[in-house]
Amino acid sequence: MASAPQPATNDDDAARTEFGRWLFAQECRFVAGAATPDALPAPDLPEIAFAGRSNVGKSSLVNALTGRKTLARVSITPGRTQQLNFFELGGRLVLVDLPGYGYSQAGKAKAAEWSALARRYLKGRPNLRRVCLLIDSRLGPGEQDRATMAAMDAAAVNYQAVLTKADKLEADALAKILPALKAELAGHVAAHPEVMVTSARDGTGIAPLRAALATLAG
Repeated sequence: MASAPQPATNDDDAARTEFGRWLFAQECRFVAGAATPDALPAPDLPEIAFAGRSNVGKSSLVNALTGRKTLARVSITPGRTQQLNFFELGGRLVLVDLPGYGYSQAGKAKAAEWSALARRYLKGRPNLRRVCLLIDSRLGPGEQDRATMAAMDAAAVNYQAVLTKADKLEADALAKILPALKAELAGHVAAHPEVMVTSARDGTGIAPLRAALATLAG
């Protein structure tokens, strides 16, 4: 059996891409669903969380990264992810699908509970290496995205903006959004400087995002 490639320790993009491809091709299994703080699993492996508005494409992106179609539940109905879902990737990394903030068919009270749980997780998880803050490329950051950024700045939680659904946006429109978003993020102390542009539908940006996230693996 071939040995696993090692994470790149320099600027070798090809090595980083290959390690990312290898890691995200490993077994990825659901390990826990937490609807209360007491249900959070032990913080054993490095974690990467996916946050964003309801229906921004968190579950679709997790599925695209891991090459699965049904690992994380996908729905066109906003607010269907109702707990923090933890997926262990190859014994090296844990992916965490957070409930979306904003619209929810469960009602405002229930949505507020999920938001409170997510905030508590983001502020107090010692093994959380990065939050991927998903933003719909057609809409840009909204009020709730900016509130989340401010909260993560205050808690010193490293986060990276990931534009989703890029296949639904013309290239010239995307070219206008990116500089404005990068300029806005420059004013946030906990924001990663690189903005990732992705599409779970056509695969845009999936390999570079895998490579970036794989560098955080244990």
